[in-house]
Amino acid sequence: MAGGVRKNARSKTRSSAEGDEEGSLRQPKPPPMRVMKEKSRERHLIRIFGFNLKTLVGIGFFTSVMIVVLVKHAIKPVENGGRPRVVTPFPAPKLMDLPQFQGEHKESLYWGTYRPHVYLGIRARTPRSLVAGLMWIGLKDGRLFVRHVCQDGDGLDKYGWTHHNGRDYGHQSLIDQDLILATSFLKTKGAGSGYGGDWAVQVDLQSKKSQWNEEMGGVGHLFFYMADEEGNTLSLGRDIVNIQQSSLLATGSRKDVGNWQLHLGSQDNVDVHYSGFTTPHIHNLSDLIQESLAVQARNFNRLQLPDTLEKSSNVLVFQISGKVPFKADLVFLSAAGTDQSNVESRVASLTGAYLYSRLSEKQKLFDENFQKLFKLNDKFDQDSVIVGKAAIANMLGGIGYFYGQSKISFPTNSGPNSNDNFMMYWPAELYTAVPSRSFFPRGFLWDEGFHQLLVWRWDIKICLDILGHWLDLMNIDGWIPREQILGAEALRSDPGSKGEQVICFRKQGGHSISRSRLYSP
Repeated sequence: MAGGVRKNARSKTRSSAEGDEEGSLRQPKPPPMRVMKEKSRERHLIRIFGFNLKTLVGIGFFTSVMIVVLVKHAIKPVENGGRPRVVTPFPAPKLMDLPQFQGEHKESLYWGTYRPHVYLGIRARTPRSLVAGLMWIGLKDGRLFVRHVCQDGDGLDKYGWTHHNGRDYGHQSLIDQDLILATSFLKTKGAGSGYGGDWAVQVDLQSKKSQWNEEMGGVGHLFFYMADEEGNTLSLGRDIVNIQQSSLLATGSRKDVGNWQLHLGSQDNVDVHYSGFTTPHIHNLSDLIQESLAVQARNFNRLQLPDTLEKSSNVLVFQISGKVPFKADLVFLSAAGTDQSNVESRVASLTGAYLYSRLSEKQKLFDENFQKLFKLNDKFDQDSVIVGKAAIANMLGGIGYFYGQSKISFPTNSGPNSNDNFMMYWPAELYTAVPSRSFFPRGFLWDEGFHQLLVWRWDIKICLDILGHWLDLMNIDGWIPREQILGAEALRSDPGSKGEQVICFRKQGGHSISRSRLYSP
């Protein structure tokens, strides 16, 4: 037994020695794969960790130095100018002053649905414009609300443009619980029209046979308003009390469009009430109407405007009420002079059957142009084509015009008790599409690059106009603030700003969507 044991021991020792002498002919038995993987991973982790730690320290130091240098450079005054570089425009002529953006091109884009943050808003591409918009009374959970600003909290089942050509035509569908609205916009330049032409809005109001009829007695309430940002006084029309098929609601005068008139046309039996307000701002129109209706509901138990005017009113709101379904055509005439026959013919061409015919023709042209450019009918089913049309329509219908000043923030101290210093960018206008009508109804430089991949295929002149506006925001160092929140309406639409928004070199806090109940009787 002992000899056998020794022999086996010697045999093992010899085998091991022979294996060493033979080298590659007889390799030692490799360790288990699991052990090799664990050791290899440890070596890699040690090497990578050491490399990344040094690199990150270096990058962090370099970045800190560069931020300090850039901020000091940005706030450094321009030579002999005294103005900080960050708020100094690029020293070159403005692109929007080039001849190709003037004349007929500029006039053709003067009026439009350039207020994407509201469900339907119209304005001109001028800093202080005459603006128009639509509101209505919505019903949700047995309570009444004034609908105006696009908000997810409103709980609409649907809203958005189904057709829009970016220039003179758009059709929109909105479903608010049991209420169904269709809005159409048409712009035209005819004989006698002033600068920018005339335009019309048709609102088709319908409802489902359900809770709406029970709560509202089958009566729908629309609110259409005109407001002058320059503060010019608006006058009430002579036919406001006795509304007929076509009646004058309001008049006014401006340097850009001359004497103007707003007319109402309807084949249905509707009642009209009104209110006039004097205010330097138009971003709070929802609040003004809400408060006026609340007072009427409390004091007189009726849901209607009080038929009163404040002195020198620059805002006129018209409540159009009627048994659902009904249609209402609102017509704006520029350069409406004393030639009554010309005014009547222009109103007639933008109301009733004539308006319906012109809207139908515009929709047909939109469909034809869409197929010509994208050829989706050859590739997809009809439902997919409808989605495609809605995509381009909402892109074009979401183009807005804004004017104001951005705030630029320079954090001088990163401590918790530090106060930021702000600088105002120069007053500027911006014609741009928006990423979202409810969340981000303002200009974003990054998003706009993607928007134009689609817009240029539809209308290259609109695309170039938008790019020109963005490039005119460039400062002397070639920097463009990426997020543009220009004007009181844009500021109000940013829920995280509490009335103001700051563009910073450092990232701002997250946004949250506010939910406000506008009216509850």
